[in-house]
Amino acid sequence: MTDDGERRRRAFIGSFTAAGGPGIVTAAVAGGSGALTVLSSVDGVPDPSYLALAPDGGTLYAVSETAEGAVAAYRATGERLERAGASVPVGGQEPTHLSLFAGHVLTANYGSGSVSAVPVRPDGGLANAASAVLRHTGSGPHTPRQQGPHAHQVQPDPSGRWAVSVDLGTDSVRVCTLTDGGLAVHRETALRPGSGPRHLAFHPDGTRAYIVNELTPTVTVCRWDADSGTLRPLAETQVLPGAPAGDAYPSGIVASPDGRFVWTATRGEDVLSTFAVEGEELHLLGTVPCGGHWPRAIAESDGFLYVANERSGEVTWFAVDPVTGLPRYEGVIEVPAASCIVFD
Repeated sequence: MTDDGERRRRAFIGSFTAAGGPGIVTAAVAGGSGALTVLSSVDGVPDPSYLALAPDGGTLYAVSETAEGAVAAYRATGERLERAGASVPVGGQEPTHLSLFAGHVLTANYGSGSVSAVPVRPDGGLANAASAVLRHTGSGPHTPRQQGPHAHQVQPDPSGRWAVSVDLGTDSVRVCTLTDGGLAVHRETALRPGSGPRHLAFHPDGTRAYIVNELTPTVTVCRWDADSGTLRPLAETQVLPGAPAGDAYPSGIVASPDGRFVWTATRGEDVLSTFAVEGEELHLLGTVPCGGHWPRAIAESDGFLYVANERSGEVTWFAVDPVTGLPRYEGVIEVPAASCIVFD
C-alpha cells in the first residue's frame, strides 16, 4: 500500500533458476517514472521462465521449463507470492509459455511440440492434472532446430473464441478450440519455410496479428478473422535495418495499446526495433540498444517498455515517445537470468 492508501502496481519477473536466477521476483512499479524496485522473490519452482496473471490480479501462474514440464499457481495479493498448491505436470516437455483461456491454463511445450490445458479451480488454484495434451506434427528445413514440432507460444485471440499456438519447428500457427477440457485444431496456417515463428501479438483492433520469426530476423504481418478463426499471411518485414553483424535471434513482440506501433527485441544484436503500423504493413523506424545482453522478452506498460535481458541478468526500462514511438533508456534493476515480465 502507498501512503495515500492506494495499492501500488507490481511487476512479476520470471527467471531461469538453473542459470542462477532467483525464481520469481516481485517488484513495485513507480507511477510516472515506471521505475522498478525489487520487493521479494520466491524460488519454489525450477526455471519459472514465463508467467501469466489472472484477470483479477489475485493469482499468478508460472511454467516450470524443465524436461518434466509443469505449471504452478501463486497467490499474488501482497508483496510476496505464496504457493497455491503443488506444481501440476503438463504432460509435455520444456513449457516456454502459458496463458489463461476458457477456465484453463494453456502451456506451449517447446521440447515435446505440444499444447496442454490444465483446468483452473474456482479459487484460482489448479486441477491435479492436464485435461488435454494436443501434440503438433511436422518439421521444417532448418536443421537441427526444425527436426520436429516446437510449440513456443499459446494465447487466446482478442475475441476470446480461439486459442492460437505458434510453432517454431513446423513454421506454422494453429488455431484451436477448447471444448469440455479437450483441445482440437480448427485450422493450421503455414508460414514461410525456415522462418521459425516464435511469438505472436495481436493488433488492438483484433483484425491483424504480428508474428516474430526467430530463425530469420523478420516479422510476418497477418490478417486475422475472428468470425472464421482464419489467419492469412500478408507480408514479411525485416526487424533490422541491414544484415546482422553476427547472431540475430528475435524473441519478443509487442503492439502498442493505441495500435500505432509494434516493438520487437532481437538477441545477439541486443536491440529493440520500432515499427510504425501503416494499414496492413509495418515500417521500420529504427533500433536502439536494449540496455543488456540477450533480450529474451519485452513488455509494455503505461507508456514504458521493459526488457528481460537473460544473459546479462537485468531488467531495463524505456520511456516511449508518444509521437514517434521510439524508446528512450531510463533505468535498470538486477535480476539474474531474467526471462519475462508481466504487470498487474
